Amino acid sequence: MSNILWITGGRVIDPANSRDAIGDVYVIDGKISNNLSEEQQRFAKKIDATGLVVAPGLVDIHVHFRDPGQTHKESIRTGTAAAAAGGFTSVICMPNTSPVCDNAGTIQRIQDKVARDAIVHVYPTGCLTLEMEGKCLAPTGQLKKAGVVAMTDNGKCVQSNEIMRRAVEYAKMFDLTIMDHCQDETQTEGAVMNEGEWSLRLGLRGWPKSAEDIMVARNVLLAELTGAHIHMQHISSETSIDIIRRAKERNAPVTAEACPHHFEFIDADLHDYDTNLKVNPPLRTDADRKAVIEALKDGTLDCIASDHAPHTETEKDCEFDHAPTGMIGLETSLAASLQALYHSERFTLSEVIALLTNKAAAICKLQAGTLSIGATADICLFDPNEAWTVDASKFYSKSRNCPWHGKSLKGAVKATFVAGKPVYDGQSIIT
Repeated sequence: MSNILWITGGRVIDPANSRDAIGDVYVIDGKISNNLSEEQQRFAKKIDATGLVVAPGLVDIHVHFRDPGQTHKESIRTGTAAAAAGGFTSVICMPNTSPVCDNAGTIQRIQDKVARDAIVHVYPTGCLTLEMEGKCLAPTGQLKKAGVVAMTDNGKCVQSNEIMRRAVEYAKMFDLTIMDHCQDETQTEGAVMNEGEWSLRLGLRGWPKSAEDIMVARNVLLAELTGAHIHMQHISSETSIDIIRRAKERNAPVTAEACPHHFEFIDADLHDYDTNLKVNPPLRTDADRKAVIEALKDGTLDCIASDHAPHTETEKDCEFDHAPTGMIGLETSLAASLQALYHSERFTLSEVIALLTNKAAAICKLQAGTLSIGATADICLFDPNEAWTVDASKFYSKSRNCPWHGKSLKGAVKATFVAGKPVYDGQSIIT
């Protein structure tokens, strides 16, 4: 008899198919099925999901697993375990590893490790430029053949408009999404937090929003010029949002994402110099935070991504100026998003799930984020109302740089399935 899973009695929310109702989900041999025969029902593993939401496995298109080269911070194994515990079944990894992902050999090395160690689906990206130096184009065709799903110099931004144009044109030739970390580095040298009242109060060098805005505008112009799809990462500025909104009104081929920390925290939260809140781009003002939320609501920003960026405790335990930027987020993204968007009554539950599933998957054309009949049975079961206190010391991630540590969140993952197989049961990883 085939491997059969029957999830019954849960609130099934599948935004890709406009489904939101109490019902059952059937899985046969790792694929979503429309029903089970009486014989199949007798042999099925039955799970009572009463009181839970049954959603597609979550999709995160912006994570850093530090593998290869920095596995003291994170590895494919620990990163995907963190993803599973957070309800994520598909993740896209950034290429700023050691060595960087600018050649087929490094991509193959990652693919081999994914095949051996990964608990969820992992999709690599390739560098736009060699060594991520912004000077010479990386071999786009070779990287596409090796299996990358997008091109990006994430962690850096190509400063030359001419080189960025050529990189975008080549990526379009190979039908690859360009993902860009929008930062004009001439304005951010030595900067560590948002430029404004609080940078003055704290005596820290300010990071102007215009450093993001200028590159967002540049990317919009290049997308319209070339017809290439450019995706803007971790948007934090109200002005950038306005630029993207007006570009979409002109049907420019651009998309953009928001991170939970940019719609939860603001620059004033750095009052005690907590290095876990030091991120790139930095936390902005309350007006920017509200603009991010509104942009997620009206579709200007297309999805939510964690920008999961692990660093060791030693690296973060230093003066604010010297600490690296980044925070982990895979194990808190769902709950943080639910708390800020759904429990605040700004969004429906289906709207939040869409931002974390099918809308995220669409950016790089992933076959994920849906419970469509015949789709791979990646499933997340969660209780949207269960409150829990974040304890980063219990996370599956190797790193602990979590600004939600000690805070209460509402929304707990109870089970995660990849291709119909349980990988997390609400308490521990299943291998």
